[in-house]
Amino acid sequence: MRKVQYRQLGKWGVRISTIGLGSYLTIGMHVDEETAKQCVKFAFDSGINWIDTANAYNRGQAEITVGKLLADYDRDDYVLATKVWGPMGDGPNDRGLSAKHVFEQCHASLKRLQTDYIDLYQCHRPDPDTPLEETIRIMEDLARQGKILYWGVSEWPAELIQEAVDLAAIMGCRPPISNQPRYSLMWRVPEEAVFPTCLKNGLGNVVFSPLAHGVLTGKYEPGQPPPAGTRAADDTQNQIMMDMYWTDEKLQKAQQAKAMAGDIGLTAAQLAMAWCLRHDAVTSVISGVTKVAQLEDNVAAADAEIPDDVYEALCELFPLPTVEAP
Repeated sequence: MRKVQYRQLGKWGVRISTIGLGSYLTIGMHVDEETAKQCVKFAFDSGINWIDTANAYNRGQAEITVGKLLADYDRDDYVLATKVWGPMGDGPNDRGLSAKHVFEQCHASLKRLQTDYIDLYQCHRPDPDTPLEETIRIMEDLARQGKILYWGVSEWPAELIQEAVDLAAIMGCRPPISNQPRYSLMWRVPEEAVFPTCLKNGLGNVVFSPLAHGVLTGKYEPGQPPPAGTRAADDTQNQIMMDMYWTDEKLQKAQQAKAMAGDIGLTAAQLAMAWCLRHDAVTSVISGVTKVAQLEDNVAAADAEIPDDVYEALCELFPLPTVEAP
């Protein structure tokens, strides 16, 4: 069986597989438990050693299912990442990055995940209503209590990442060690400021949506309705895809990338993920799958090599965007 590679998460000591198993819209939601169990087993068998989830994914159900599935594995053998920030109730303190919410949700996540500690606790989005020093301090407190080992951020702008690193140093607290941005051939925004800031400060990037919600697999044809049974055909999970990627121009570019992949013996998905992994700032890409076959295909991207001329052609086909994400 093909095995993945490992990289240090930024400048920090923990090593994670270049492919991670995600759970957004999949585990604990649109994927049945037996299929999810098979995906987790294949992930471990192929060397994937880190799992990404969030408390807000299906209001805790993803964490519950992930915790149940991981109960069969030695805790030392994997790196477990989850997130906090999203709404988890209707109360005034049931969201955000306040010390109260982070503290309470950390303990709730530990219970749902059936574990004593979280390896990487991520701030799911920025919280402009909470002072940054408050969030940094509660992360430090949780680390000192042994509830988390590291903390990171997700979809934070470059200036806020820099401020968090600088403020943590002033406070004598642990800085964020990672960032989880949206990144793909169709969304290269992090290259402009976020990636340089992360490289400067030693943060590793674990990127999500490397396949642009499946558009970069080449399964969607321009001018054609999405095939039945695909994410694009499901109105309960296709809103971001439709808003960001569903144009004939982008679908046509995906077809061109698919042809380029075939020319070098890769699938479109493998090419798209290998392209992400080629950037110096990227430690790992998150694979969100609904079946083992998809994960098997994704794992092959871990050691796929893209010739320089193909890489440059892809960068020209998908130039740096100039708009912000919705």
